[in-house]
Amino acid sequence: MLTTDEAFRKFKSRLELNDREQQNASTRQNEVRDYLVTKFAIANSFLTGSYKRHTKTKPLKDIDIFFVLKDSEKDYRDKAPSVVIDDFHKALVDKYGEKAVRKQARSANVDFGVVVDAEDNTDYRILSVDVVPAFASGDDYEIPDTDNGKWIKTNPKIHAEKATAAHQAFSNEWKGLVRMVKYWNNNPRHGSDKPVKPSFLIEVMALQCLYGGWQGRFDYEIEGLFSTLADRVFDTWADPAGLGPPISEGMDATRKQRARDLLLAASRDARSAINLAKQGRNGDALKAWRTLFGPKFPLS
Repeated sequence: MLTTDEAFRKFKSRLELNDREQQNASTRQNEVRDYLVTKFAIANSFLTGSYKRHTKTKPLKDIDIFFVLKDSEKDYRDKAPSVVIDDFHKALVDKYGEKAVRKQARSANVDFGVVVDAEDNTDYRILSVDVVPAFASGDDYEIPDTDNGKWIKTNPKIHAEKATAAHQAFSNEWKGLVRMVKYWNNNPRHGSDKPVKPSFLIEVMALQCLYGGWQGRFDYEIEGLFSTLADRVFDTWADPAGLGPPISEGMDATRKQRARDLLLAASRDARSAINLAKQGRNGDALKAWRTLFGPKFPLS
């Protein structure tokens, strides 16, 4: 039987992208990029978000692609953010169909119709991509935000640099722990709404909540992380790049209270699993961790 540490290391590995998933992700995102360059004047496009930062969890979905528009498309910048989102949505519908494409606050999402099985497997295929229109603004970018009716600044490079620095400062275990909590956040046991939304907020909070250096124990780190996230979920969490609106503004007080309750429950469940292992009930401990996280946590 696996020890707790062995199980967590296997769990961490299962949440990392393998070669087949990387290949499918590459094929899909290049397909979208090659298509949209025929519909809009695009200066360049690039991957960003948690996929690019290696903090994306399984099942793999919503890979972010930035499409930086040329100056010839500058008229969009003078219009409501919804206009460019509408036009990207229409273009993608022409290729993928009405049911596969939906508008989001800052992007258009393309769903490839991949079915996720009971073990969170997708036959190594990605579920979807997020298409983000953008304009260059010096070293930064401006993207549409239809929720606020404004164009907002962002800089994915700064987000990536901070994630890399945090990972290195935590003995290269930071990204794995973030992926685990994001996977917990996706657990269907929470219902249709994730506890923490957007999931990027988990990553932003972890920049401060994972501190003191890696102590060598996944179980204790996870328990402490859940507890600290619960304590601080009501805080205002700024954009790490210092440009856009707070990342935490996506949740009102009611949602934050729900998130706090679920994070505290997760911390208690983690403590129970730790205690089971201390009692020599290793099999029961692994089952408890699997219940907490979901089917990617191994029992053997």
